[in-house]
Amino acid sequence: MYQEKISAYFDNPKVKEQLVAAVSRLVAIKSVRGEAQPGKPFGPGPAAALEEALALAGELGLTAANQQGYVGTADLNEKETRLHILGHLDVVGEGTGWSTDPYACVERDGMLYGRGVSDDKGPVVCALLAMKAVRDLNLPLSANARLIMGTDEETGSHDIAWYYARNPYAPYAFTPDADFPVINIEKGHYHPDFGRQWEEETALPRVTGLTGGFRQNVVPPQAQCTLAGLDHSCVEEAAAQVAQRTSTPFTITQEGDTLLVHCAGKNAHAAAPDGGLNAISALLELLALLPLADCESTRALRAMHTLFPFGDNRGAALGIAQEDPECGPLTLNLALMSVTATGFTAKFDVRFPLRSNEDNCKKACEASFAKYGISVTGDPDMTHVHCVPGDSPLVTTLLRCYEAYTGVTNAKPLAIGGGTYVHDIPGGVAFGCEFPGFDPKMHAPDEQVCIDHLLLSCKIFTQAIWELCR
Repeated sequence: MYQEKISAYFDNPKVKEQLVAAVSRLVAIKSVRGEAQPGKPFGPGPAAALEEALALAGELGLTAANQQGYVGTADLNEKETRLHILGHLDVVGEGTGWSTDPYACVERDGMLYGRGVSDDKGPVVCALLAMKAVRDLNLPLSANARLIMGTDEETGSHDIAWYYARNPYAPYAFTPDADFPVINIEKGHYHPDFGRQWEEETALPRVTGLTGGFRQNVVPPQAQCTLAGLDHSCVEEAAAQVAQRTSTPFTITQEGDTLLVHCAGKNAHAAAPDGGLNAISALLELLALLPLADCESTRALRAMHTLFPFGDNRGAALGIAQEDPECGPLTLNLALMSVTATGFTAKFDVRFPLRSNEDNCKKACEASFAKYGISVTGDPDMTHVHCVPGDSPLVTTLLRCYEAYTGVTNAKPLAIGGGTYVHDIPGGVAFGCEFPGFDPKMHAPDEQVCIDHLLLSCKIFTQAIWELCR
């Protein structure tokens, strides 16, 4: 009914200028988490971004409030709240490799560059402008939409936990911090620590140390080990075979009586391990080929190779591979491993589908470990799968809004291995602002967003607010 009016509203060049200016104001603030201060639980950077966003909301005619520095809220009207939109103003650090100033929003060739333009300051501005459009166009509403602007999404989402410990959930909720068309399923997570111990050894040849990986949710791009009692040429020949099969090059360096072996893999997010090359698993492939002494450390390393063979990103060897039509397959990433003179410790990252449970995942994994004397430390929990039915009123409405402005037909909701702001919010889904086929370079140098995509998101959000709150 109002689609033409909404489209014309955001096709006005002045609205584009307003959007770019608003995004630029937020991007200019380095809102990386810092030391807590009074009224600034996540440091001065996120607090400054929150104040700027609240000022912007007020300028746009919305009712804005600072909720003790944890989140800010912007309300469309004084009616009962039916919709929560959750965006965040904190960002990850800029890192290195930028071709522009990460905290000066640069406009070039229809794109914006800067830390936060896509994650998640640009989408927050889209939500603010959509709320303003609803008011300016006098779209009839019977309920309120509230934008919740958080300040700790990148480092644990303690902001949102604080807010919902003090405020009720809304009947509908979405976060514009992921992909279109709609993400309605987020897989569960299982992240155990495990290992095995032994007495200090003297047998040769053997592995005297090993390290690999740097973060639990990243496919390890590097792994290295030290070998004692082996000839350089023997290791080099085996490494060439493994490198050809795995596409992970090895570097072998003589250091006194030992060899240092380095494996270069390729990092990727643990939610999509097929896009990476696991350096730890590749190094275990090499060690399995070497004539190592029959001792405890060798037996442990060969057990790890058996349980985590290179390329097995589904947990088949571990006995936990499974999938379902809604979520797709379980994914596994051997993320961290360390070997010392008296044992090894390791950690993997599993993202599991709806059909997974404690028996076919956690207990099955522990049973596979037990065959090789490997034990899990502590009692790690399996987190829940977040699932909103694809035929729910919220999902079907958002899909309809997406289709109306993109021309896409028969759009289907998505399942992902990662987690979003709504993972622990009943009935919440992720909705935009990333369109299929576009790489926003989130968390990377030269983070980018297409201005036309932001304007299109504004249109979709305006329609969604009206349909959910009319």
